[in-house]
Amino acid sequence: MRTPTTALTLATQRKWQCKSAHTRRQFTVKVGTIFEDSPLGLDKWLTAVWMITNCKNGVSSYEIHRAIGVTQKTAWFMLHRVRVAMQTGSFEKKMGGQVEADETYIGGLAKNMHRDKRHARITGTGGKDKVAVMGLLERKGEVRAQVIIDATQATLHGEVKRQVEKGAELFTDGWKGYSGLHAEYLHQVIDHAEKYVDGQIHTNGIENFWSLLKRGIKGTYVSVEPYHLFRYLDEQVFRFNNRKADHDGIRFSIVTSQVAGKRLTYKALTGKLSDEDSSSPC
Repeated sequence: MRTPTTALTLATQRKWQCKSAHTRRQFTVKVGTIFEDSPLGLDKWLTAVWMITNCKNGVSSYEIHRAIGVTQKTAWFMLHRVRVAMQTGSFEKKMGGQVEADETYIGGLAKNMHRDKRHARITGTGGKDKVAVMGLLERKGEVRAQVIIDATQATLHGEVKRQVEKGAELFTDGWKGYSGLHAEYLHQVIDHAEKYVDGQIHTNGIENFWSLLKRGIKGTYVSVEPYHLFRYLDEQVFRFNNRKADHDGIRFSIVTSQVAGKRLTYKALTGKLSDEDSSSPC
């Protein structure tokens, strides 16, 4: 008698043939999804999807390696492919109502580096030599986060205007990069040198998201290369925006419904080839 796992593996391995007369190439159900060209069965893939989707602080490639019996390198590649399915997509609808905006910096802790490496990489203080990330949180709504080139006024104003509708209530800290937004928004500032909350004026919501993000990076992933940081942002944004789901199965269902039409090759992941260079047989 076939078990569900055996049936799933057989379904993964079953092949079909293109109707196109000039190709007649065979393909499996994984074609056109994040699972394409993977020799692993869906039993292993779906286990990995469940783990990364529902572990609050993320799951490392070593945990996936031990849990499903693949190499650590394979597990690392799998996790990045699942993160592609966790992407929110384009932000066509602007945020409104009450919106919190804040920026932070992601980078290795100097105390965790070898002395020689620390001298080579840390050449300043504060955010220097780290990656700038901007976050926007619509109260009673979603959070959005992305890597930015810097935290200057031009960059921050540009992102706010691109993603927040005019006239919305905007809450920020006292960073000078946000000054001047009062012309298009009801901009209210909380000065953290004096206090962190003044009635509804605060940025506690987005700062809570930063704490969850950094807990996962420092506690689970330990070190994240700047080149891949945006994928880890996609992962944490997905979990945060779906944190109120009634049960873990809902988050799992959302991710599995988004695996089609997305593909990430190893060469693209490592910066050797663009995602567009890969194509499906049919």
